[in-house]
Amino acid sequence: MMKNSTKIWILASQILVLWLLVFALEQFPGVVRWYSFSLYPVLQTARNSVFSRTSVSVGDVLYFLLGLWLLVSLVRFVYFTSRWRRHKERVSGIVLNGLNSFLAVYIVFIVFWGANYSKEPLARFWGLPSASKGSRQERRAQDLAVTVAVNKFLVGKLNRCAPNYRILPYTHINDRSVAYYREYTNCNVKDGGLGVKVSLYSGLMQWMSVDGYYNPLTAEGQVNDKVPGFMMPFITCHEMAHQAGIAAEGDANLMAYAVCTHGNDEIFKYSAYLNLWLYANNRLYRYDSGMANGYQRQLNALTLRHLDTLEAISAAHRGYLAHFTSNVYDSYLKLQNQENGIRSYGNVTREAWLLEQARATGRKFIKIP
Repeated sequence: MMKNSTKIWILASQILVLWLLVFALEQFPGVVRWYSFSLYPVLQTARNSVFSRTSVSVGDVLYFLLGLWLLVSLVRFVYFTSRWRRHKERVSGIVLNGLNSFLAVYIVFIVFWGANYSKEPLARFWGLPSASKGSRQERRAQDLAVTVAVNKFLVGKLNRCAPNYRILPYTHINDRSVAYYREYTNCNVKDGGLGVKVSLYSGLMQWMSVDGYYNPLTAEGQVNDKVPGFMMPFITCHEMAHQAGIAAEGDANLMAYAVCTHGNDEIFKYSAYLNLWLYANNRLYRYDSGMANGYQRQLNALTLRHLDTLEAISAAHRGYLAHFTSNVYDSYLKLQNQENGIRSYGNVTREAWLLEQARATGRKFIKIP
């Protein structure tokens, strides 16, 4: 059995390595560029090329084993703590093992994917205008004007796309999403590095209000197959944005919107416009509920039925678990310097509108930093 003194040295070494990693990523942009264009694409391609050979989510299995290990460790900790005088050394060893394991996983997380959080925001990389720096009242007025314009724009788009919408099988959505990333973006991740799987925990994810997630250890993208089909193209492209090296959730939403609406696929466009409308109309509702409801009434019958479906799913799965999961993930995002936390998902409203304004001038954007 490893001595506690050795574990302390390992702990100190890992703290130093972690500090050096964070310092290099924060202070040297060249390190981030090298990681983005040289190291990460190789890591992503290699891992997902291996794990994509099975339809089962290896990451889900890994999380189950990790949870089992944590449970066993907690039971051992409680048992030996209750017998502190006889097992002081064991208790200290369990604590040191826990700290070392956490740091090791976190270092692997940064190397395998987490360093992507250090990239500049996607909207800035694309050269989209930043928000004005006027007074709080002026910024609020500008945000309201953009939110109203986006709602009007999306209602028109949804009403035009709805007659051509039809449900696609999950495998078709996955294949089309991979093809669109290959055709429309400069993604450096090679063949085999993109592609999502149905999560083994889809039922649980419903109660957690989670539509999909990316596993930074196995490079797999997972989707919740309980989510309605009309949401799935956007969700799939969102998870592939993470695989392509975009970490921030707001940026992944913006990339998913850009990819889904770039070509002539009316089904993908409909999914993107609907997902964006949910953010935009919710934002408008906070300003003026009457105006938000007015735009909703202008939607076509199919989209209104889809909204009823989403509301029914939400009502059936509201509860403590969804609230708890949201708070935990909000804290995680803030730890990764995403100051808006879980609200960063909604940043796509303004940025997608700016993208549409830029598209009208003929500019092409879909590049990955």
